[in-house]
Amino acid sequence: MKINLPRKVLMIINNLQLHGYEAYAVGGCVRDSILARRPEDWDITTSARPEEIKKLFRRTVDTGIEHGTVTVLLGKDSYEVTTYRIDGAYEDSRHPKEVHFTNKLEEDLRRRDFTINAMAYNDDVRLVDAFGGMQDLNHHLIRCVGEPKERFSEDALRILRAVRFSAQLNFPIEQRTAEAVRELAPTLKNISAERIQTELVKLLVSPHPERIQDAYELGITKVILPEWDDMVGVEQNTPHHKYDVARHTLYALKNVKRDKILRLTMLFHDMGKPSVKTTDEKGRDHFKGHALVSEEIARKVLRRLKFDNDTVKKVTRLVCYHDYRMEATPKNVRRAMNRIGVELFPYYLAVRMADAKAQSPYRRREKIENIIAVRELYQEILLNDECVTLRQLAVGGRELMELGMRPGRELGSMLSELLEYVIDDPERNTKENLCNYVKEKLDL
Repeated sequence: MKINLPRKVLMIINNLQLHGYEAYAVGGCVRDSILARRPEDWDITTSARPEEIKKLFRRTVDTGIEHGTVTVLLGKDSYEVTTYRIDGAYEDSRHPKEVHFTNKLEEDLRRRDFTINAMAYNDDVRLVDAFGGMQDLNHHLIRCVGEPKERFSEDALRILRAVRFSAQLNFPIEQRTAEAVRELAPTLKNISAERIQTELVKLLVSPHPERIQDAYELGITKVILPEWDDMVGVEQNTPHHKYDVARHTLYALKNVKRDKILRLTMLFHDMGKPSVKTTDEKGRDHFKGHALVSEEIARKVLRRLKFDNDTVKKVTRLVCYHDYRMEATPKNVRRAMNRIGVELFPYYLAVRMADAKAQSPYRRREKIENIIAVRELYQEILLNDECVTLRQLAVGGRELMELGMRPGRELGSMLSELLEYVIDDPERNTKENLCNYVKEKLDL
């Protein structure tokens, strides 16, 4: 098998080989190349020790030198080059107590998580596949290298990575590997929130986010996202729905594009429903106020998983407004753009569309036509540069102070009032008109 290695990867491998060392591209980049996917990163493994690697390359960074990893910088690109190693005993479901360098490639591949990630390649030897990775790629299986319990005991994050790779590749998890996942899922509590976050996002933005259901069935969400488990089996006896809350969420995730903000929003959008569910005398279910409760749950979980402030702000706002519906009129759309935010409005439309498509056929066409009409009005408002934000007002604080208003709460309230006045009718947004409005209000 021939893999076309990038020029700079070849340069690194060739340089190491010229000085008497073995060197191979290894791991995910080999797997993705075989699958005709574009690798995100190219990692290199070598028999050279870290200090030897550093001597051979002009620009290097000690990114993980205690574990044998040196980052080689070539131009604007960086490549992790790691010495063949054997991991010592693991004490915290994450870190080996010590590592031992080795001269044998197979020993290095043996410590890796899954067979499909334990293959190496260079142009001289070609593919090195000591643990059946190629066979598992052909059979579409996620299987641990060696004994699954050992691999998961070494680094508990591999438990979540198994589901993540399953979602990215649409491969089922091999039976013994799945059994070990189920047994050792509680050890995920030892893994940092940041590492959990990274894997969860990769799962959600994969082609198959619905595989989060596998994470539930294997006991993973019980540890990292118990809020998901609360949605499972919560029926929605209403004409608008045909699935329970969790299954509806699975379909909503699939119906939105592979964007981190959108997928996170769909994950959380109905998480408040279990706690607000009521059933009337006719047996019909209601979920009043679920959007606000979902917003609070989203904020709590995103903070717990150490998401950045921008992500928290955008996702919680979209969750809050995911059920915000309106008649498609210019005035209504301008007001919605003001409340939700001009930049977030296309996300809001995508969220509403995904939500509607995951519901029952009841009035679905009417809902979708409404969303399309709102989208068209949004585009017209942008095209006409109609005022929907304070920044677009024809007057600002300076003009109001020239009319005699003092800085402070009253001035802010007047600007907000002027914005509402203009949102009702964009033609009103002229300096003369707005100043006259203020003068009348102030009896000037």
